[in-house]
Parts: sequence; structure tokens; C-alpha cells
Amino acid sequence: MSLRKTLTAVNQHSISPASSISNGNLTVLEVSGSSSRIKFRPRKIRKVSSDLLNSSPRIIITASPPLSTKSTIDLALRHLQSSDELLGDLITSHNDPPVFESSNPPFLSLARSILYQQLATKAAKCIYDRFISLFNGGESGVVPESVIALSAVDLRKIGVSGRKASYLHDLAEKYNNGDLSDELIMKMSDEELIDRLTLVKGIGVWTVHMFMIFSLHRPDVLPIGDLGVRKGVKDLYGLKDLPGPLQMEQLCEKWRPYRSVGSWYMWRLIEAQSQKKKLSKT
Repeated sequence: MSLRKTLTAVNQHSISPASSISNGNLTVLEVSGSSSRIKFRPRKIRKVSSDLLNSSPRIIITASPPLSTKSTIDLALRHLQSSDELLGDLITSHNDPPVFESSNPPFLSLARSILYQQLATKAAKCIYDRFISLFNGGESGVVPESVIALSAVDLRKIGVSGRKASYLHDLAEKYNNGDLSDELIMKMSDEELIDRLTLVKGIGVWTVHMFMIFSLHRPDVLPIGDLGVRKGVKDLYGLKDLPGPLQMEQLCEKWRPYRSVGSWYMWRLIEAQSQKKKLSKT
């Protein structure tokens, strides 16, 4: 790590009770395309040399564990309520706690993400169910070798477009040749996930963000390209316009290291407002 990156990491990540748990791996995310570079709280322990920091004591920066236990969720909620008054009020007004329940293996989750792209939920579920029916054992039978064995014609018969069929085959081939594996994905930092998974045809940064939050349960992911999260931030802070990537990063900085949970509440905020509008019309 260069001196500049080291100093940036130290300046951005203060040590606090909420961030001193060391059960995670390192996380750094670079969003490609038109968005800016976002640095996430590291998910491995990084030791910063005292020589690099003008002979200051060695600093150890850690991250929060995955969002897979009630204790972690409770810790995240306490942190967000204490660090952001507006978000804290939203959390208090929302009765149900965040849910990150998916336990599917990474390959199945990524295949499902491809199938669901740009489709209404009901239609996507119908196609996904047909897809699962092609495999012996249902979801447990969805492995790279079995996906490769399906032809584009087989997939078109159940409603999968030719383009999505090529995406599924590309994902399976990258698993088959060793570029990816469930084990490798589980060990990757957020930066590595962005770099490696966006090499798969049909998988972009937004898809990887959703995968990290809901499949891997990474705690500190801010999906700055998600319209729902952007709308939520706009309404929460009373902004005139939708925030761009840099403004999103700045406004949500106080949520670290639980920006995934903060994002979850942005979706709930937009859902609640949409429901109110529907009720007002009846």
C-alpha cells in the first residue's frame, strides 16, 4: 500500500467500539464506469507502519462481521442510531429489523441474479422456477457443470433470452476453468469481488453490490447506483435533487461500518412512502 493510500485509510477509519470487531475480511470497493472510487472499511487487519505515520503507534483497523446474526444487527442499529439522528428516527419508527437471510451458495445466487435482471419479480420468479426444474435435486443441482450442459435452446424453451443464456454459460465457464469458485468468492475483498465478478458477462457493479449485501451479508456496502437508495437518501436529508456518487459517499460516511444496513432502511423508507401514496388515492 502506498503512503497516500495508507494515510487515507487511517484518516477515514477511526477506531470505535462498533468498528473494533475483527471477524471480517478486508473490503475496498472501486465502482467502475461513471461513478467515483469508494473506499470501504478494510475486512482484514491491516497494520500501518509507525515509520509511515511519523513514528506514531501502530494502528490496527478492523471491520464488522457479516450481517448473519442478531447480535451483529443489533450492534449495527445502535451505531446508526447514535451516529445519525435522522436515520435513528427512521430506525425507531420501523418495527421490523433488517433481514439478510439468503443462504444460497455464491454460484446459485449469481445465476439467479442474472435470470432476474430487468424483469418484473413475478415473471422472473416464474422463469427461475422453470430453470431450477431442469436440474436433478432442484437448487442443489445448479452447479457449473450442469449449467454448461444446458444448450441455449434448452434455456430459450423456459423463457431465458439468448443473451442471458450466454451470461449463464460465461459464469459457469469461469467457474469451470478456475477463474472463480464459491471458496474464492467467500475470501475475496469487496474490491476483488467488483474486479473479478464484473468480468462475467451480464454482471455489473449494481449486481455485485446486491450480491455482497444479500448473499454474502457484507456489512459496509453502499450501492450508490441504486435508485431506491438514492431516493431514500434524498428524502431522509431533504435534498432538492437526487444525490450523485460523491454526495452519497459524503452523506453516508457517518454510517460506516454498517452502510449496508443504512441502505436497507433507505429501501424501506421509499416503500413506506409509496404505500402512503397508494392509500391516499383510495
